[in-house]
Amino acid sequence: MTFTPMIRQYLEIKKQYPDAILFFRLGDFYEMFFDDARLASRELEITLTGRDGGSERVPMCGIPYHAADGYIARLISKGYRVAICEQVEDPAEAKGIVRREVTRVITPGTVTEGHFLEDKKNNYLASIAPFEEGYGLAVTDITTGVFMVSSFSGVRAWSELIDEMARLNPAEVIIPLAYSDKMGGDLKQQGILAVSGYRDTAFSPAEAVPAFEEQFGSAGSLCNRTIDYHAAVAAAGALLIFLRETQKRVLKHINKAAFYRPGKYMILDANTRRNLELTRAISDGSRRNTLLSVIDHTVTAMGGRLLRNWIEQPLLDVAEIKARLEATEDLAGNAMLRLELKSLLKNVYDLERLTGKISFGTANARDLIGLKKSLANLPLIKQLLLAQAGAALLKDVARSIDPLEEVRELLEAAIDDNPPLSLKDGGIIKKGYNHEVDRLRQARREGKSMLAGLEERERARTGIKSLKVGFNKVFGYYIEVTRANLELVPEDYQRRQTLANAERFITPELKEYEDMILRAEERLASLERRLFDEVLERLSGEIHRIQKSASAIATADALYSLAEAAVKGRYSRPEIAEDGKLHVKDGRHPVLEQVMGPGRFVPNDTFMDNEESRFILLTGPNMAGKSTYMRQVALIVLLAQIGSFVPALFARIPVFDRIFTRVGASDDIAGGQSTFMVEMNECRIIVNEATEKSLIIMDEVGRGTSTYDGISIARALAEYIHTKIRAKTLFSTHYHELTDLDSMPGIVNFNVAVREEGEDIIFLRKVVPGKSDRSYGIQVARLAGLPGEIINRSMEILKTLELAAERPPQPSPAKEWPAYRYKENECHVIQELRRLNVLEMTPLEAINKLYMLHKKLTESATLKTTSL
Repeated sequence: MTFTPMIRQYLEIKKQYPDAILFFRLGDFYEMFFDDARLASRELEITLTGRDGGSERVPMCGIPYHAADGYIARLISKGYRVAICEQVEDPAEAKGIVRREVTRVITPGTVTEGHFLEDKKNNYLASIAPFEEGYGLAVTDITTGVFMVSSFSGVRAWSELIDEMARLNPAEVIIPLAYSDKMGGDLKQQGILAVSGYRDTAFSPAEAVPAFEEQFGSAGSLCNRTIDYHAAVAAAGALLIFLRETQKRVLKHINKAAFYRPGKYMILDANTRRNLELTRAISDGSRRNTLLSVIDHTVTAMGGRLLRNWIEQPLLDVAEIKARLEATEDLAGNAMLRLELKSLLKNVYDLERLTGKISFGTANARDLIGLKKSLANLPLIKQLLLAQAGAALLKDVARSIDPLEEVRELLEAAIDDNPPLSLKDGGIIKKGYNHEVDRLRQARREGKSMLAGLEERERARTGIKSLKVGFNKVFGYYIEVTRANLELVPEDYQRRQTLANAERFITPELKEYEDMILRAEERLASLERRLFDEVLERLSGEIHRIQKSASAIATADALYSLAEAAVKGRYSRPEIAEDGKLHVKDGRHPVLEQVMGPGRFVPNDTFMDNEESRFILLTGPNMAGKSTYMRQVALIVLLAQIGSFVPALFARIPVFDRIFTRVGASDDIAGGQSTFMVEMNECRIIVNEATEKSLIIMDEVGRGTSTYDGISIARALAEYIHTKIRAKTLFSTHYHELTDLDSMPGIVNFNVAVREEGEDIIFLRKVVPGKSDRSYGIQVARLAGLPGEIINRSMEILKTLELAAERPPQPSPAKEWPAYRYKENECHVIQELRRLNVLEMTPLEAINKLYMLHKKLTESATLKTTSL
């Protein structure tokens, strides 16, 4: 099979990128061929055509290069990779086929274009390196230059790594090809769609260590901070190799590898993050009606990303928590400081992502104007905080701001204040910055002035009043004459183009002006581009300083946001309790309170200590507010540990190492797990990983199985958590049989109060001491709008069941057991009862034994009845 030279070139390049859709540049279009064309045609809903490829017609589809970003975004969102193949030489100078090369491979984790990304969310790319002693992890956001390294070891290494993946929510993860099957499934269950096997050798010391040291210097800096040094460097080195192979350049803004330990922060597993709806709503995955949506008043994209990270990583260090609380209090108490700070922050662009654009060489002139305006505000923010802020953290932030005055002066001198968007259009370099640019612009202006004079002279000479001088990119400058005036055209006019209603001509004088103007414009465009690239090169040398100031501004913005949330939400500063007691007065759910509107949410108190009331058993009807109350306590704790004020009149919060939640009912059809199995897996995680310093939220455990099984499991869990783990626990249930657990020291009963009015109930939303003996399910069904016939029949059935429960069981009148057989069976049961030492049995063991004895009697009765 023979192909044309161009198709052969395409196939050679495609062979190097078999797992990517190749965007092959042909003039003003990106074209796709063969299977790529069929795939892109289907996914992008564009027409599939064909092209003569030699001995056969080749499937083809294409998109305009200037509209490529939108199409690429659609492919990336579906998990595809796109390889961008550009013409790397001028077609006018090419001998034969224009040389083409892949200049970049775009994957979900390497997207840099702004309209692909959320402003206030990092776009993480992660790399995992498995080793015998554990796992190494490297994470980067190439749009900001963030590069983090960590490691996990021990028996819980994999589960800890999965928890960290839930926090990071990376857009893409690369793992060694040899581990693709083993690790890929677990990662995809965390919602990570793009999990890619990458060549194993990239994770080897021979390749990974040199890549790491080339980017960051000696890898020895990690040795003293991680046991799994080799795993951490392997993950980081493989990630850097992947970036170089896909981005085709050295990324100067990735200049620091920050080692961190997840154990420095409160650990929140995927279930807890989902159930508490910290940054994503359960209903649709958006940030609407989440904790983040309530407290995010950040002004800059940098501050928004940092605040999100704070929510996802609550602090464990008391000193750090108190420093943020002090800064929040300082800002919350000074309205003028907040107002001035917000006004200045509004003029600061996304400096972190600007450094990424500078490093990639994709920054345009307007980006640099944005940088200049941002830098003009840095000294003002620094001065404001130093003069008016009192908190130590705010003072430290101010001192960390580098005004970068010489960088601002460079941009002020070099870049025009109103540059065009495209670098090809010229007009980028400011007047006075370069003498040659000014001279060429003068020549161009003079040439155009000469053209205007030429047009006037030719109108006078020919008598054609409608004659005009024009220009287009194909034919250059021309004199246009309408058909009605063609008889007046002089002999020295040379025809250049024929139109439907006019002819276009050129003269020797116009040709001379054209050459002068076009040469000047060509030289000017080339010179402006070279000078602009020189400015970018100088800026790339200042990236580290810009990033340092960006980090300080982000911190100031995040603290401003916490203060603004405190003022608008009427939050109070929590005390950090060192005696382990949790005390909340008039606590409120921050999200639900905002949704309901001012004054409508009913506040509630919470008190938990280490001995007498560390386990709250919560009963009450459905829809009364049990789940809201428990989530409210968890969110108040979390807010306090990120250094935020909390929605309460008063709060005294100990530092918790983890928050666990077992809330709601859902199945995992894809994983082959029922609702009950999902629930039990969540319970397993809690009992295996919770400590005495954890906060546990358990809502309605045991609902997915039979009543006896459910009660047994719920009771056993409650006993185990109370006696073995000793964690502070909020445990809601409809099993009123569990309320006698308050006989165990440390367990207390609370219920959500209701008021009965006839057959109706009114939810008071107030949590009060004591136990509830009814669930009011039928009343809730009535509120939900079930037909009256169903409600009435439910009431009849309920009364029948209640009466049956009160009467002792009667033998069947139709077929009674033979007396001697009944007495014999009864004797066996009595003998077993006598042998039991009830005082040494746990409540769960007693219930299980009673159940087995009852089952023995029942089965025996069934057998005898059948034999009769």
